[in-house]
Amino acid sequence: MNDEFYIGWEKKAAPDTGRGVHKIVVALWALALVMPLTFAMSQRLIGTSVFEWGNLKTISGILQTEPYPHLLVPRPGRAAGEAFSSYYLVAPWKFGLNAKAIAPLNGKSVAIKGTLIYCENQTMIETKPEWIVATTNASPTRETPPFISLGRQTFIGEIVDSKCYLGVMNPGRLTPHRACAIRCISGGAPPILLVQPKDGLPICILLVSAEGKPVNKDVLDMVAEPVEITGDVERQGDLLVLRADPRSYRRTK
Repeated sequence: MNDEFYIGWEKKAAPDTGRGVHKIVVALWALALVMPLTFAMSQRLIGTSVFEWGNLKTISGILQTEPYPHLLVPRPGRAAGEAFSSYYLVAPWKFGLNAKAIAPLNGKSVAIKGTLIYCENQTMIETKPEWIVATTNASPTRETPPFISLGRQTFIGEIVDSKCYLGVMNPGRLTPHRACAIRCISGGAPPILLVQPKDGLPICILLVSAEGKPVNKDVLDMVAEPVEITGDVERQGDLLVLRADPRSYRRTK
């Protein structure tokens, strides 16, 4: 029988004890390397959103101030079957663009200087009222598309602030982003319903009241939560709008 025991004042541990400690140390080192990698791989992937901070560009199109300020940008050759792309318009920091300040330019061809924010197939311009000017082309080069009714539909998704989600914050959604989203929506950033299909790209739907008015203050208590909304859907170009009374929104958890 050869029982070993540890003697603290010895310079070297007994052979079996030393081999056992060595195995434990190696296992702990391996665990320390594997755990961070496993944790990182288990996290949600960050979306491909971009904020071109510091890079000012000039974009031309037809200005629309309702239901929220947006720019209809002509597509060459009616790409993807639509004559226009719709770019949301917001102000710097956590504010939406003042619709009253640009109301005289509503429906006119304009040139806008600003910074692009985009994610997947959605685009936004951060600008200022003084950076929006009428172009020499007094009338639009194409007829402004009307809002087309797509009928009454039901969606389940998450209410997010469009500015952060599209690129200013990454990822700009879920509970960790709730406080920031509330501040942005309170400041006038367009609230959108983010719908995640099982297959395909996320769908962003602009939220307005049943009368087509902004709902910023009415949705704050449901931001960053899964909700079910039933309402009338409209489309202008590639802009989807959901008309529904915020009091009818239903939490799904």
